[in-house]
Amino acid sequence: MKIKDIYTKAVQCGIELDPRGKSEVEAELKRAKKDFDELKEDKKKEFDKEKLINPYADTRILYGDPDRDVKVVFVGIDMEVGEVLLADRLTGKGKSIDLVISHHPEGRAMAALYEVMDMQAGILLKYGVPINVAEDIMSERIKEVERRLLPINHTRAVDAARLLEIPFMCIHTPSDNAVTNYLQKIFDEKRPDTVSDVIDILKGIPEYKDAITEKAGPRVIVGAEKRKAGKIFVDMTGGTGGSKSIYEKLAAAGVGTIVGMHISEDHRKEAEKHHVNVVIAGHMSSDNLGMNLLLDDILKDVEVIAASGFRRFSRKN
Repeated sequence: MKIKDIYTKAVQCGIELDPRGKSEVEAELKRAKKDFDELKEDKKKEFDKEKLINPYADTRILYGDPDRDVKVVFVGIDMEVGEVLLADRLTGKGKSIDLVISHHPEGRAMAALYEVMDMQAGILLKYGVPINVAEDIMSERIKEVERRLLPINHTRAVDAARLLEIPFMCIHTPSDNAVTNYLQKIFDEKRPDTVSDVIDILKGIPEYKDAITEKAGPRVIVGAEKRKAGKIFVDMTGGTGGSKSIYEKLAAAGVGTIVGMHISEDHRKEAEKHHVNVVIAGHMSSDNLGMNLLLDDILKDVEVIAASGFRRFSRKN
């Protein structure tokens, strides 16, 4: 496989598994094309043309020749300067690394993380929140995240990869779409009665079972295990945490339990206030599940070396 094959397949999988639906993602790409076509020539030079084929700004080839062949990938949840140096060290010891893949975005993909958050409005619409309400409550949160990202020195890991001539890629939202799709299907099919049943389902999945041994297993953060689960919303994609106003709207739309990766204290209080159960499946474990599902789909005859919080569990026959 070539680097560009891995990248293209990751984006395609992300689109296929996007909780908004493929048609909505395709409409977004058409809007991006229209926006580009309407720009003046000087502004077209500033436009990120990847947006015309990839709706996920947090997923990019950050460094390296897209046509390079790949036999061995070094995969982790957070691949920063230390991990890039580790890749170089492994290569020096005879384990040649062709590509470093980070789940969490680095470089310009990190700087543009807020751009994928618009998709959360479309997801909320699927769960009964009117689109005008969803877009309004997400608007300020997106601006907040954009401001928070402005001072970050986001090129450090990419600079290290460039200096050491190690190809570098990040795959964020496509992986998060994969875990969201996978878990939502399971809960929709099994229809767990109680919050405890939700926890039991999660504990039966290898990534979460492994997390338990690391003291990071699934747990109930709001509500109680004996409570009825009701309608379940798997909230694990869309860049980063959304607006804390969503809990009131989701409760009104009939959502009883949210299954997420993580939750801030402000969000926890809002969920509690509006009587929404919250199960935190786990951040690293959920990222592991998403990456494992994605790698099963996109890699062929490629060895995976796991690091930085990643554990490889393949579901290939």
